[in-house]
Amino acid sequence: MSGPLVEAGSVPAWLRPLVEASGRVDSSTFTRFSPPDNEYTRSAAVLILLGEGPSGPDVLLLRRADTLGSHAGQVAFPGGGVEDADDGVVSTALREAEEETGVDPIGVRPVAILPELFVPVSRFAVTPVLAHWEKPSPVHPVDAAETAAVARVALSDLADPANRFQVSRPGMKYRSPVFVVDGLFVWGFTAGLLSVLLSLGGWEREWDRRDVRDLDVALRDHERETR
Repeated sequence: MSGPLVEAGSVPAWLRPLVEASGRVDSSTFTRFSPPDNEYTRSAAVLILLGEGPSGPDVLLLRRADTLGSHAGQVAFPGGGVEDADDGVVSTALREAEEETGVDPIGVRPVAILPELFVPVSRFAVTPVLAHWEKPSPVHPVDAAETAAVARVALSDLADPANRFQVSRPGMKYRSPVFVVDGLFVWGFTAGLLSVLLSLGGWEREWDRRDVRDLDVALRDHERETR
């Protein structure tokens, strides 16, 4: 069940629109993909951890190791599959964030649960958990075999039109928004979710949706520029 976990008035003013929106939105707000009937999907959760840094509100992101078998090298929210010992999706999101980034869960306050979203590539049914980073702690890649980098990315930088475009490729049925910021190339599920959250939170700025690039070319260009 999605919706707020706390009273909207108990969170900072910049976070209230997202907490309030969590009670109004459904999965169609974020994605066009629905879980197929009578087919196995694995439950998972991600932590959307929002704090306040030198440049204002920011979000915790990580880049997956290049050696992983799935989604290698991609930027993502901390998260992973639900395990038997977890006490619900909030527990999963906090556990995975600690295991991947070293974040201290004591300083993290979960504030809302967003609708479950289906990811066709991995067949995960992912529940995003929105949280306020009340007492930020140092973060870093805990296991280099799993996480290549960890970063707090300012929402103002994500919303900067100069850092946004869309990508597609032959056979790709949809266009993915892209954010290129702080040396990260964010696309796919994570970029789609961030794009909606920027809109719901009131941070979005007008950007050129007509700027559509080939995904493979854009990735190669980014890798060359960041070497």
